[in-house]
Amino acid sequence: MEVVTGVIGSLLSKLGDLLKEEYNLQNSVRGEIMFLKAEFERMQAALLMVSEAPMDQQPSILVKLWARDVRELSYDIEDRVDIFMVRIDRAPKDLHGLRGFIDRSLDLLTKAKIRHKLGTQIKDLRSSIKEVSERRDRYMVTQFAKPADVPVQNLRLSAMYKKVDELIGTEEKSDELIGRLIEEGDEPSKKQLKTVSIVGFGGLGKTTLAKVAYDKLKEQFDCAAFICVSLNPNIERIFVKMLRQLMKDDKYEATCDTAQLINDVRAFLQNKRYFIVIDDIWKASVWKTIQYALTENECGSIIISTTRNLDVAKKIGGVYHLQPLSLADSRKLFNLRIFGTEDKCLSNELAEVSTEILRKCGGLPLAIITIASTLANKKGMENIYQYWSKVCKTLGSGLEDSPDVEDMRRILSISYYDLPLHLKNCMLYLGSYSEDYEISTKELIWKWMGEGFILKEQGRSFYEVGKDYIDELINRSMIQPSRTHPDSKKAVECRVHDMVLDLITRLANEDGFLATIHDHQPRCQQERIHRLSLQTSNEEDVKQLSAANLCHVRSLIADLCPKAFDFLPPLSTFPVLRVLCLCGCKQVDNRCFKEICSLIHLRYLGLRYTGIAEIPKEIQKLQLLQMLDISFTGIHELPSTFVLLQKLVRLCADTLYRVPVGFGNLKSLQLLDVPCICVESPSMLNYITGLTELRRVTFMFDEWDESYVKPFLQCLSSLVSLEYLEITGYEICYEVCDSLIMPGPQQLQEIYMGDITVNTVPEWMSALSALTILRIPLLNLGEEGLHVLGSIPSLSHLDIYLDRGEELVISNAYPFLSLRMFEIRFITRVVFAQGAMPKLQTLRLGFRIKKAMDRLADIAVGFENLPSLVDVDVWTYLRCPEPEAMPEELEAAKATIQNAIDKNKNKPSLRIWP
Repeated sequence: MEVVTGVIGSLLSKLGDLLKEEYNLQNSVRGEIMFLKAEFERMQAALLMVSEAPMDQQPSILVKLWARDVRELSYDIEDRVDIFMVRIDRAPKDLHGLRGFIDRSLDLLTKAKIRHKLGTQIKDLRSSIKEVSERRDRYMVTQFAKPADVPVQNLRLSAMYKKVDELIGTEEKSDELIGRLIEEGDEPSKKQLKTVSIVGFGGLGKTTLAKVAYDKLKEQFDCAAFICVSLNPNIERIFVKMLRQLMKDDKYEATCDTAQLINDVRAFLQNKRYFIVIDDIWKASVWKTIQYALTENECGSIIISTTRNLDVAKKIGGVYHLQPLSLADSRKLFNLRIFGTEDKCLSNELAEVSTEILRKCGGLPLAIITIASTLANKKGMENIYQYWSKVCKTLGSGLEDSPDVEDMRRILSISYYDLPLHLKNCMLYLGSYSEDYEISTKELIWKWMGEGFILKEQGRSFYEVGKDYIDELINRSMIQPSRTHPDSKKAVECRVHDMVLDLITRLANEDGFLATIHDHQPRCQQERIHRLSLQTSNEEDVKQLSAANLCHVRSLIADLCPKAFDFLPPLSTFPVLRVLCLCGCKQVDNRCFKEICSLIHLRYLGLRYTGIAEIPKEIQKLQLLQMLDISFTGIHELPSTFVLLQKLVRLCADTLYRVPVGFGNLKSLQLLDVPCICVESPSMLNYITGLTELRRVTFMFDEWDESYVKPFLQCLSSLVSLEYLEITGYEICYEVCDSLIMPGPQQLQEIYMGDITVNTVPEWMSALSALTILRIPLLNLGEEGLHVLGSIPSLSHLDIYLDRGEELVISNAYPFLSLRMFEIRFITRVVFAQGAMPKLQTLRLGFRIKKAMDRLADIAVGFENLPSLVDVDVWTYLRCPEPEAMPEELEAAKATIQNAIDKNKNKPSLRIWP
């Protein structure tokens, strides 16, 4: 149901846009659109009512059939609205004179016909909409099927009452958890209320761990309770259960008034040392209500909570990240479930396949037990190795149905059903990736944008909102970060656990959201395909798509298996594509690119590592294109028509040697992900002027003279949204570079000055309040330069390359309030005064030893004054323009540096080269 309501939400937004005056529709057509909008608003409300029903009340077949009809009708109408919008909004020809007058007149007539055709189509759809609406009433499709045999809440009981011999790896973790709760301290700290919140992925064993700790400690307290909250809790019932356990009175009857129940719990706990476990909390608001009853009475009480949501855990406090089982413990649990013993000796073949199975289970006890249970039922069969291999291959993409597997899916699905509507669509889209795929979060967000999954927020770009979506899915334990940015610690790549991939692939296929073609599902079962992911190179599997209905496909993902492109039907059979990813498909050439340019609905086009050699002029047809990736294709020039892509937000390309006249007219362009733009003449800078939304750019100058200065300063002053600036070039002299940048882009966060050298730090840099990273080669640093750099409030990473070398004395007169990493090369001496660089964690120093010989004893002074220092790297340059240092001089310098580091109380690590 959620998929359908997501589709309707997108359609309602576009119908609202159609009613705006700019589209100049006739009153009769506007009336029809208002009718459509009203009907779909009511359909959406009905579907939301169904989707919000308890998980154990599944929609009936009639409801699912009606939802399918609504979904397909929504897709059809949205496609027609898109076609209208792209044709009515196409860029006008910029012609003058008689030819211009004729073309503009013809354009007006064409648009009038387009508006008339839309009105006719909407009137034709009215009967279809009425039929779908009447069908709902005719068959009473709001009825539900009977509840499931085993309620979801009851599935949790197995985690609470596991056999002792099945608690593999839990004993050590429970001891660690208890150690945090009853750690040594003074008497006042022992009396304080202690809270620990166990957070982790569904099925990781949070409830089991909490229960083990509870059983070990509960006898040491005056009273104890273990309460399960679950997804949609009844607060009054929770408090009643809590009171019954605390009072040890199962027959206790209480009022159903929440405020009174809270008062009763508080009164009972007033002077008691209590131990309460709050299991499976999903919402911070629920915890806030429960917290009212848990009085802090300075009796040394303990609260343990479990949750899948990191944000909730942080609000509760005392976050304990539960880690997956190690491979050794995973194998013990696996063997115990199948063979009844932890140390079963397997044949080489079975040992090898079992290792791969355990790797795919990712240390998740629920997955290990589920798969092991499936295998245990077949342990007496012939060809056991073949069966284990089959199960291994289908993990994450095609698990065979069994009661154990279904129970696991139901437990994992709770996390999915708790997601907001917009995140459900984003999560299902992850089914387009194969097992163990390292997903670029940046590329994923752009694909979400192309599909229209990201909601508009005032004052923020869609990409910024998309980054929040990634963070929320990680915090909810739905996806796992696999690589993070070294500075921001944000996820750069993520992956989906194989068991979650199995769940979302299943849901996406059932709801008609996504079709995947792979070895375990070679044929598409959907009548109408809306998104298609090719994960097979089998020729016959791909060729069978020629008989499928592809005219509704919105996303085509072929980069997971580039060879599949050879056997695909012509791209013209995908007329409403929004997202097309053909990265790595070498067969895609210039002819294919011209065919792609007829796909006027494209928002995302990925052509990295293809055989394309040039961009055709027909690129101007892609008026809705937001993201274009042509990197690693060898394309270094853009056609003149490229400047007509008014919706383009991001361009990924190889080094650009030329940009067309009017490039600055791309007013939506924010990201130029290219190694650099080679500025071959001052006039090229004029072409770029006007990109007011541009966030990042790299300029490379092959030559430089006075004629470049004014155009460059004008260009930079117009780039008012610039956050990242890199300047490089071999022929730029430092005398000119002092005026190279002016304080135009006040949003600058990173500045990299590569092969150029500036005389000294420009004073205007102190005004860049957002600047966090600066790399700058200098002739001289000096006291004035330190004052400028130290006054930049957000500066966290500073990299200086000194051309001539000098002594560096840093006092507390230079605040450096945010500096965490400092690197400086070619100094002769360094001194840190008390209070200098208070947050510095990483220090990288490059010494000119020969120049420092006259003061070698105090070459490094004051390291004890850096209270946050963690890592130190030192380069000792043996050879410089000066004479070579002797080995004994080098060793003496190293000893001095080591002694200085040893005075720091943090005992930071030290690495010295050579």
